[in-house]
Parts: sequence; structure tokens; C-alpha cells
Amino acid sequence: MQIQIEPTSEIPIYTQLANQLIELIAKSELQPHAALPSVRSLAADLGVNMHTVNKAYHELHHKGIISVIPKSGAVVNPLPEKSSEAARQRVCDTLHPLIAEALVYGMTRDEILSLASSLISEFTEE
Repeated sequence: MQIQIEPTSEIPIYTQLANQLIELIAKSELQPHAALPSVRSLAADLGVNMHTVNKAYHELHHKGIISVIPKSGAVVNPLPEKSSEAARQRVCDTLHPLIAEALVYGMTRDEILSLASSLISEFTEE
């Protein structure tokens, strides 16, 4: 499992970690029911505080992406066959300001759609 943390980034470390774990799941590099490293182990490997890893795991748990089993660890949840309305709304809420920002930067609709299509291709075999 390859995770790169950029300590000088404006993005909080726990968010970087959560985002990279989501990417690994989206790319099928982390399969459903796969056990994630323990908080202590992953923190040591990445050279970050255990609370940082714990916060990332809890964020993923809150989103329904992983299950945190007390005293046993965290595992990747099975991928749903169809997204829930809550998941769709969460993604919409995240994309809404990003698309507005892209428009403020002068990107056109076609540029935004092309970028989205390119990013999706990174995670799928399309």
C-alpha cells in the first residue's frame, strides 16, 4: 500500500491520508473486507501522530467506506452496487464549490467535463 504524505501541503495530513485510502479502494488496490494497518503501525510507517491516522479512519468510517471494529482494527466495507442518496448528496456538496471555483478560474464547461472524464479514467478501465 503506497501512501505519500506531503507535510507542507495546505491539505491537513488526516485528509491526505483519507483521500489516498479512498483512491486505493477506488483503484481496487484495497479490496472489500481488506484489513487496514493498525493506527499505531500506519502512524509509525508514515511518521505521523497516531491521532492523525485515527482521525482519518474515523472520517472514512463516518462516510461508510470502512468499518472500525474496536480492538480488532479497520476493514474496507463492501462496495455498494448502487450509491445511496446520502452518498450522492455528500459528493454533490463536495463538488459544488469545486466546480464554482473552476468557473471562477475561467475554466469552460468542456474543460471541466474533460478533466472529470480524465480523472475518472484513472480509477476505472474505461
